[in-house]
Amino acid sequence: MRKLKLPTRKHAKPSSTLQISDSDNNDNANLDMTAKTNTSLNTPIEQTRWNGWGNVNINKKVSPHGAKLIKSHIGKTKKLKSVSLQQVLKTVPQSRLPKAISALDMVSIDQEVRLRHARGQSFPDWIAMHSGDFEVFPDGVAHPKSTADVEQLLKLAQEHDLIVIPFGGGTSVVGHINPQQGARPVLTIAMSQMDQLMDLDTESQIATFGAGTQGPAVEAQLDEHGYRLGHYPQSWELSTLGGWIAARSSGQQSLGYGRIEHMFAGGTLVTPQGVLEIADIPASSAGPDLREMMMGTEGRVGIFTEVKMRVQSQPEEELFKVAFLPNWAAGKAVLKQAVQSNIRLSMLRLSNAVETDAHLHLGTSPSQFLAISTYLKARGLNSDKVMLTYGVSGDKAQNKLALMQFNKLLKQHGSVTGKITNIMGSVWAHGRFKFPYLRGTLWERGIMVDTFETATNWNRIDEQMAQMQDAVKTSLADEGEEVMAFTHISHVYKQGASLYTTYFFRAAKDHTATLKRWQKIKHAASMSLAHGEATISHQHGVGRDHAPYLVAEKGELGIQVTHDMLKSLDPEQRMNPGVLLEKYKLKI
Repeated sequence: MRKLKLPTRKHAKPSSTLQISDSDNNDNANLDMTAKTNTSLNTPIEQTRWNGWGNVNINKKVSPHGAKLIKSHIGKTKKLKSVSLQQVLKTVPQSRLPKAISALDMVSIDQEVRLRHARGQSFPDWIAMHSGDFEVFPDGVAHPKSTADVEQLLKLAQEHDLIVIPFGGGTSVVGHINPQQGARPVLTIAMSQMDQLMDLDTESQIATFGAGTQGPAVEAQLDEHGYRLGHYPQSWELSTLGGWIAARSSGQQSLGYGRIEHMFAGGTLVTPQGVLEIADIPASSAGPDLREMMMGTEGRVGIFTEVKMRVQSQPEEELFKVAFLPNWAAGKAVLKQAVQSNIRLSMLRLSNAVETDAHLHLGTSPSQFLAISTYLKARGLNSDKVMLTYGVSGDKAQNKLALMQFNKLLKQHGSVTGKITNIMGSVWAHGRFKFPYLRGTLWERGIMVDTFETATNWNRIDEQMAQMQDAVKTSLADEGEEVMAFTHISHVYKQGASLYTTYFFRAAKDHTATLKRWQKIKHAASMSLAHGEATISHQHGVGRDHAPYLVAEKGELGIQVTHDMLKSLDPEQRMNPGVLLEKYKLKI
């Protein structure tokens, strides 16, 4: 077996994992896919916003015509007030951690460190961070550097009866990492120091990483040796390998590279009952697959410390293109036929007509918007047009064949392509990890934005999308408020596809009233999934926000089986209690 000897890297603070450049398209920073300025470390948490998304040096502007479009749907908006960091720090209580733990070098009880690990990126988290009402803070934050450190921390947690919350990149949008009110002190275990490529077996193409390695650091370290993982969720800039596995993540190019379950080969899981070593054999018929059992457990059974990932050689060529089709039916037919015919693409993404219009407004400069709109109108496309973004990744010969096959399919369904439409392909590739930054820009304008997603079979796609969007759009009717919503298919399978809905609504008179509006929308959206033949989550996990609705998908017996499995590894229920499985069940 051939393995590469990897150098031990020192933990020196870099300037950034990101390349910064201006763009006429986005007036924003470019997130370099290989992050070559920092091939050893994650983005330090102090370089991220304490009350929003991402690197403090990056902002995303919204085009005037884009903001005008949103307001034409939801009406005039007013910005909510935001508290300062210093105001919130005054509300952080004294730590309840026993001295035996708080005195450890790897544990911090600093107020700002605890504050920065108290919330994720869900909409309720944003309300908490801007209103200052955090409710609960962890009593301490540990930064282990090894599996042995994590073992020690879990043993101490058992001895001193602590609640433990695993923390990856802090990017959860469904409430995974929020401490809850209770008598037991809370220790958050942040995995950011375990961010190294530890071993690379080039013969088997298995890379072993610390589970706290963020997306850019994963690809940068692999790139040094000519390899790639290829997992690119929207949160790629900050999210971690351990988090991807714990929440069963899906990346933007899952069609080509697969979801995280196709990449996760095995590794080390530290549980309250001991260390579980999951073998990295390629396949097995020896009973239930431990990999499958432990993925998606969302920190309820333990903490992944070292993970083995299936990697591949860097592609010779990678391209992203855009085509426009006359309507949704034509676009959906292209997607279904392409995936069921095994055309070798790396991604397919279809925006419905409303999202297509929004992307043309939000994702282009005024000159680009005018040029593309004029061109599409001249080619006979009207307001029903849809945008299809697609990509290829591999050697040039494979890509050429795939594009030839796909172009033939596009023509059969009346597509419009060309150099001017491919502007949108470059816009998408340039800004593919920037959408989360738009949330902060819109927040400053009083425009609230959030998303939800699902997956269902092809024969349910149209009905499910209609139900989802109708539920969201009418959810605030009792307040006389309109909600703007649009949807795209972002992942395709032979059996079906995912649906990803983005919605905008106005801030209310204050933070509490705004949160209540979101709760109405979230409930309406979740019930539309619970009543359909669809999953409550295709890529964001369950967390706390989706937990009440999980019974509709799993059934009573499925919930019981899951509960029993979790309890077998965490009998005292100290690992992230309340996440994944709620104590109560919603009547569906």
